Amino acid sequence: MGDPIQFKDEGNKHFQAGEIENAIECYTKAIKGCKDKKVLAVIYRNRSACYLKKENYANAASDASKAIDVDAADIKALYRRCQALEKLGKLDMAFKDVQRCATIEPKNQTFLETLRRLGAEIQAKLKTTFSTDSRVQNMFDILLDEEMEKDKREKAANNLIVLSREDAGAERIFQNNGVPLLLSMIETGKQEMVLAAVRTLSGMCTGHKARAMAIIQMVGVDKMCSIMAVDNEEIVLATCNLFQCINDSLTGEDKKEYGKEEALVLDASKDLKTILLALVEMVGSKKVSGHGRDQALNLLSKNVPRIVKKSKDNSKALFTIDHGLKKILKVCGQVSELPDQLPMTENTQLIASVLLTKLYDELSCDPERDNFREICNEYINSKIDPNDMDRTIHAINVISGLLQGPFDVGNALVGRQGIMEMMVALCASEREVDQMVAVEALIHSASKVSRASFIITNGVSLLKDLYKKTKNEKIKIRSLVGLCKLGSAGGDDYSLRQFAEGSTEKLAKQCRKWLCNPKIDTKTRKWAIEGLAYLTNDADVKDDFVEDEIALKAMFDLSKSTDKTIIYSVACTLVNCTNCYDKKDILPELVQLAKFSKQHVPEQHPKDKKDFIEQRVKRLLKAGITSALAVMVKADNSILTDQTKEMLVFLALTDDPKDRGTIVAQGGGKALIPLALEGTEAGKTKASHAIARIAAISNPELAFPGERVYEVVRPLVGLLHTDKDGMQNYEALRSLTNLAGFSEKLRVKIVKEKAISDIENYMFEDHDQIRQAATECMCNLISCKEVQERFLADGNDRLKLLVLLCGEEDENLQIAAAGALAMLTAAQKKTCNKITLVTTQWLEILQRLCIHTNPNVQHRALVVVYNMLDSDNSELAKKLIECELLEILSVIGKAENNPKRQQAIDAARTCLVKAMDLGLIKPFATPS
Repeated sequence: MGDPIQFKDEGNKHFQAGEIENAIECYTKAIKGCKDKKVLAVIYRNRSACYLKKENYANAASDASKAIDVDAADIKALYRRCQALEKLGKLDMAFKDVQRCATIEPKNQTFLETLRRLGAEIQAKLKTTFSTDSRVQNMFDILLDEEMEKDKREKAANNLIVLSREDAGAERIFQNNGVPLLLSMIETGKQEMVLAAVRTLSGMCTGHKARAMAIIQMVGVDKMCSIMAVDNEEIVLATCNLFQCINDSLTGEDKKEYGKEEALVLDASKDLKTILLALVEMVGSKKVSGHGRDQALNLLSKNVPRIVKKSKDNSKALFTIDHGLKKILKVCGQVSELPDQLPMTENTQLIASVLLTKLYDELSCDPERDNFREICNEYINSKIDPNDMDRTIHAINVISGLLQGPFDVGNALVGRQGIMEMMVALCASEREVDQMVAVEALIHSASKVSRASFIITNGVSLLKDLYKKTKNEKIKIRSLVGLCKLGSAGGDDYSLRQFAEGSTEKLAKQCRKWLCNPKIDTKTRKWAIEGLAYLTNDADVKDDFVEDEIALKAMFDLSKSTDKTIIYSVACTLVNCTNCYDKKDILPELVQLAKFSKQHVPEQHPKDKKDFIEQRVKRLLKAGITSALAVMVKADNSILTDQTKEMLVFLALTDDPKDRGTIVAQGGGKALIPLALEGTEAGKTKASHAIARIAAISNPELAFPGERVYEVVRPLVGLLHTDKDGMQNYEALRSLTNLAGFSEKLRVKIVKEKAISDIENYMFEDHDQIRQAATECMCNLISCKEVQERFLADGNDRLKLLVLLCGEEDENLQIAAAGALAMLTAAQKKTCNKITLVTTQWLEILQRLCIHTNPNVQHRALVVVYNMLDSDNSELAKKLIECELLEILSVIGKAENNPKRQQAIDAARTCLVKAMDLGLIKPFATPS
C-alpha cells in the first residue's frame, strides 16, 4: 500500500488539472491507508470538493461531515457541506453550517451573501409549505400513498374534512383539483377513504350554491347514489348528509349569506329534480342496500314536504307521487320470508309508511287525493291474483303499510268488497307466511270499533285456533296481538269491554311472558309490546304491568335496540299507564241528559283515579323509564314522528317535585330540549311545560349542562303566551325566575327572547300566584341594564306598578316587589326621585314596609330608604327625615341585636349614619 500523503498530493494535482475522477481515486486510496486523523480530515474535505464538482451532493455532504467530526471549526468543510445540503434541499441544515462559517469569519462576504440568500429561500419555502394550497396537496399525497402509516392517513383525512368546513379552505380544495382527487379516494373502496372523501365533499357543498352545482356535475348524481347504495351504514349516512347539504345549498335552506355569490343568478331546479328522481329510483331498486333505501326514504320525507305549509306549491309531492308512489308501495309490500325481496332493515317499511303519510298530507284538493287513492287501488288490484299467493300477500302487506301511513287511504281499501274476507281466509291458509301477513293486516285494520266488531264476529275464533295450533312463534305472537287489539276496541271505557271479565289480563300476562323471553328475536318480541299497547287501555292490565319490574325493564331495553319501529308501541303503552292522554271533561249535567235519552255514557275504571296513576308513575321511574325515553328521543325523525314525540310522557313524570331530581339524574333534562323545539304544537307545549317544572327547582347547570341551558329559554318564553293555560304560565315564570337568578348571560338571553313584555303583563294578572311569580322574575331580571332602562323611560307605569305592588297584602308579593325596587334604586339613582312622582302613596307604602313584621320585607324597604338618602337629591333626603320615617329608623336602629332581624337593624343604622353625614340629624350627646 502506498504512502497516504503521496496519494493526497497526487489527488491535489489531478484536482487542479480538472481531472476529478482521478483525484477521487487518489483521495480514496489515501483514505484507506491513512492513520492520522488530522490528515484524514483534510483528505475527506478534499474529496468532498471533488464530489461537489461531480454534483454528487450526498457523498459531498457525507465526506464534509467526516472532516467536521475531527475538527468542528473546519471552515472549508463546513462551507462545502453547506453547499451540498443546499443542493439537496435541506435549507435549514445548510443555513446552520454557513451561520457557523460567518461566526468564525464575520467579514467574509461569500459567507454573508450565502447566509442572506438561504434565509430568504427558507422564508419563501415556509410560506409555501404552510399555504392552504400546499397543505391541501400534501393531504392528498398522504391519503393516496398506500405505503403511508395509518395514523398519518387518518390525521390527513380529518384535516381535510376540517379544512372543507371553512369557506376559504373548501374553495382551495376545489381550486386545487380537489374533486377528482376525492373521487380517486372513493375509487379505492376503502371505508376510511370513502368516508373522508364524502365528508369533505359535504363540507365543500355546505352553504355555497355555485360550488354545490359544480360538484354535482363533476361527481354525478348517479355516482353519489351508488355510494349511498352500499351495505355500510356509516358510508350511507355520510352520503345522505352530502345529499342534504347539496339540497340545503341549492334551495337556500342553510340560510347563510355569501356576499358575491348572491349576485349570481343560478337556476338549481334541474339539479334538484335530477336528485329527486334518482332518490325515487333508489327506493325500488334491488341494487340498493337496506341502509341505503332507508336514507333515500328519509331524504324524500325531509325534503319533499313544503317547508312553509301556507305555500301553495306542492309540486315536489305531486312529482314524487307520479314517479315514485308505486315504488314506495312496493317497499311496503315486501315480505322478508319470501324469496327475491328487496334488501331492507327492520325500520324500512315503517319509514316508507311515514313517507306515504307525509305525501298524502301534502295534497291540497280532492282531485289530488283521489289520484293518490286511485294509484294505490290500481297497484293493489294489479297484485291480487288467486293463482299466485305470493303476489296476493304482497297486496295485503301494502294495505298494512297504508293502514300505518295515511290511514284514510288504507281504511278505504280494507272496506272494499272481499278484502276483509280475504284476510280472514288467508289466516286459514296452510302456508305460515300467508297466516303471518294476514294476521298483521287484521291487527292494523281493526283500529275502528266497526272494523273490530266485524273481526270479533268473523275472526276471533280463527285467531284463537291459530294461536293454539301453530308452532311458529312469529304467527303465535301476532295472533295474540290480534286478540289483544280486539279486546281493547272499547278503549279505556270500562263499560265497553269486548271480552269476558279477566280475559284481557290473561292476554296481557302472555304478552309479558313473550316480552321477557330473551331467546326470542327482537323483531318478534316487539309484537308483545304492540299487544300491551292495546291491552293497557284496561286499568287492571296497567296496574299488573307496572308492578312487573322485569317486564318493564325488558320493554325499556327493547326501546334502546336498533329496531326503532318499537318506539311507537312503547310510547302508547307508557301513555296508557300514566293516563296522560287527552280526555274531555264531561259535565255532570250532560251525563244525566245522556242517561235520560238512553245514550251511552263512558265509565271510568276505579284504578284510573289519581292515586293509582301516581303510584304507577313512581314504579315506572323506579324501573328506569327516563333513561329509556332519553334514548328514544335520539331516534331518527323518520321513526320518531311528531305524533310519537307528543306521546312521550315526560310531563306526567314531572308532576311530583320530588321525582324531578331523579329525572334530571337520568338525563331527562337534556332529552326534553329537542322535544320542546320541534314537533306538533301540543307536543312542544308538553315538553316545554316539563322543562319549566324541572328548571323551576333545579340547578340549571346540572339539569341542562353546558350550552343547553341557553336553549331552554325559548321554550319557556313560549309558555308565557296568552293561549297557554294559567299553570303553564305560572311554571314558566318560576323557571325563568330561577334562570334569571343564576347568571348575567341567562338574564341577557331572556331579554333577547323578548320575554320582558310578557312578564310585565303577568304582573297585572288577577291571579295572586301568577302575579307573584311574574314580580319575582322581574326582581331577578332587574339587574340587567336593558330592563332598568325600561323603568327609567318616560311615558309608562312600570315603576308605579312596582311601588303599588309593594303595598299589596301578600307578603311574598311584597318581598319580590320591594326587592326589585331596592335593586333598581341602587343601580339607577334617577329612579329614587321618579318614585315620588309616580304615585302620591309612595311615602305611606314605604313607611308601612319599614314597620313590616316580616324581616325580609322590612330589610328591603330600608335598603330603598338608604338608596333614596344616597341619591344626591338633598330635597328628597330632607323630606324622608322630616316625616315619621326618622322615628321608625330610630326605633329599629336602637333595637338590640337579633339574628332573625339583624339585616333590618343594620340597614336602619346605616340609614341613620347617612342622615348624620348629610347633616340632617345630629348625634345624641349626653350633658357633661
